[in-house]
Parts: sequence; structure tokens; C-alpha cells
Amino acid sequence: MFNFDYYNPTRILFGGERIADVGKHIPEDARVLITYGGGSAKKYGTLEEVKKALAPRDVLEFGGIEANPRLDTLLGAARLAKEKQVDFLLAVGGGSVIDGTKFIAAAAHYSGDAWKMWTDKLSPERVLPLGCVLTLPATGSEMNATAVVSNPARAAKVGYKHPSLFPRFAVLDPHKSFTLPPRQIANGVVDAFVHVTEQYLTYPVYGKVQDRFAEGLLLTLVEEGPLTLTEPENYDARASVMWAATLALNGLIGAGVPQDWATHRIGHQLTALYNLDHAQTLAVLLPSVLQVQKADKQLKLAQFAERVWGIRDGNEEQKAQAAIGKTRDFFEDMGLKTRLSAYGIAEDAIDKVLDNLERLGVLPLGERGDIDKTAARRILSMSY
Repeated sequence: MFNFDYYNPTRILFGGERIADVGKHIPEDARVLITYGGGSAKKYGTLEEVKKALAPRDVLEFGGIEANPRLDTLLGAARLAKEKQVDFLLAVGGGSVIDGTKFIAAAAHYSGDAWKMWTDKLSPERVLPLGCVLTLPATGSEMNATAVVSNPARAAKVGYKHPSLFPRFAVLDPHKSFTLPPRQIANGVVDAFVHVTEQYLTYPVYGKVQDRFAEGLLLTLVEEGPLTLTEPENYDARASVMWAATLALNGLIGAGVPQDWATHRIGHQLTALYNLDHAQTLAVLLPSVLQVQKADKQLKLAQFAERVWGIRDGNEEQKAQAAIGKTRDFFEDMGLKTRLSAYGIAEDAIDKVLDNLERLGVLPLGERGDIDKTAARRILSMSY
């Protein structure tokens, strides 16, 4: 196991009716800007529930944050926050709203070019505190300091991380996911699953605690994920998936072990260029990444085969191959297609994605830094 620091200051308020407790964690004299996405926060009453919990504070609203939050939208929110002297941000929604709100928190009082800060990984100057009310379990953004923002003008989707962007608190009420469409629920399960594999399917470093945590999360998602589709109001299944998605990316399972993230970083370019759902890109790419990197990942893939998929027959290479197949089958069973051709994307996408990876300085990728342009091309070609 590698040396590591672990820090996570986010308070979790888990369970039914926890929105009522939001006011206990925001100063009474704060001017609060509520951020949200489409109309569902209003339609299903979550926004009014939040505003009631915030009374008698001065409350402003900013809606319309996209599924892949756009720079221009977020800059508008940042200007509003600065002009109205907002003291606290409260994100109501899924990972995209929370990610976008982290950008707003860092950009509102940044004196320079906020996009340059983001892409060049510069430290923010004054960061607004934020909390969140999670409605879609998927990204884990509610309990980490990472966010991803899109800039369509540059066909770029870029991640950023800074310890000042940890939410002060996160409300996790599984009831809030009951009204979500099946596509969003399936996307969330796959997103969480791949978050775990990015930190688990690398190479052994005797991180036994991290491995067992990761395997428990994967088993939970495999067992409970389909239930969230067939039994939309099964509270226990929704609660299990929500907590698993949060734990998948709060830093715990990745502490002291190597991490990959090639699937995510290539996937970001597919979203930026072709507007595929984030989870769709992951479902397409992960089996190909595992296939191309199978020799280096074989020990962990065989362990994954035995402990998560119950595969006992065959040698390590055969188990590794079977585990890749099981993973693809799971994504398909959750309703996500696992080939780029199934989304109508032409093969010239390969060169466009590779150009983006080079332009943004993302290559090389992988836990060993050995996924160069040639290997990335193999991954994308295999994804058809």
C-alpha cells in the first residue's frame, strides 16, 4: 500500500425528510443562492421544500444548469453570485448541478480568467461555501472536491480538483430519486460502478482494505442496480445505490492504491464532441480499456472475476477475459449500449477524440502512464 493523506470534511445527512435539517448547517444571516438544473426540482416540490428549510434567510435562485454544465451558463451564475453578494451556494440536483456549483463557488470572486484557472489547475482566490441536496446518485460529487465542466466553444470537457470545493454538507434522501426516469437511474449505477473500477482494476499493492471496500460496492451495485429499475420505489434498493455511489468517489477506496481514469478521460472527449451521456461513454469504453490493458491488469481482473462475478473456472487469463464479458453484459442489462456504432457515431470520431486528447495534454493515460496515442486508438477502435 502506498503512503497517503485522507481528508474529507463533508457532513452527510442521510435518509428521509433530511432536507428539513439544511437550515442547521447554513448561517442564519447568509444570503443563499440555490442552483438547480431543469424543471424537476420545481415540478416535484424539492425546490419549495428547500426554500422552506432555509427560511427566513434571503434566498435567490439560478436554474438551467445543463446535464454537462456549460461554461457560459456557469459564468452567468458566478456573476449573479458576485453582484448579489451571495454568502452560500446550495446545489439541488445531481452531479452536474453540484459540479457546476463548485465552478460557481471558485469563479464568483476570481479576478482573472476562470476557465484558465480551471484548465491550468490554478488555485482559486476566494471560494464561496456550498452544500448540496442530491437528487440523482451517480457521480459522488456530493462528497468530494472534484468537478467537471464543459466548454462547447472549445469542444472541451475538463476536470478540476481543489480542497476548498468540498461541500460543507450533503443531503441524501433516497426518496428524491423515485421520480427519476429509468435512463438516469441506469446511468447513475453505471457511473458509480466505473468510478469503483477506475480505482480497483489496476495492479495489486496489498491494499486489502481498499479492495474489499471496492468489491462490496461493486457487488451492491450489481445486486441492487437492476432492482432500482424494476422496483422504482424500493427505498432500500435506492438507499443502497445512493450510498454506494457516494462512497465510490469520496476518496476512501482510492487512498493508498494506484488509480486509472483512462475510461473517464477518453469518455469526456466523446461527451464534449458528440454529447453522449457521461455514463454511455463509460459503458462503451471500459470493456475496451480492460481488453487493451488486460495483461497489465490481469491479476486484479482475475480477483474481480472471482470476488464480484463468482467466476471460479479457468486460469487467470481466462478469468480476466470472462470478467470483461460479464462487465459488458451488466451494462447492457442496465440498458446502456456498449458500442459507439450503436449510438450512430461514425469511425472518424477516433481521430477527433485523439486530437482532443493531444490538444488538452491528457495523454499518456492509465495507472502506469502507458496509454499513449497508439493505445488510445486501439481502445477507441475496439469500442466500435
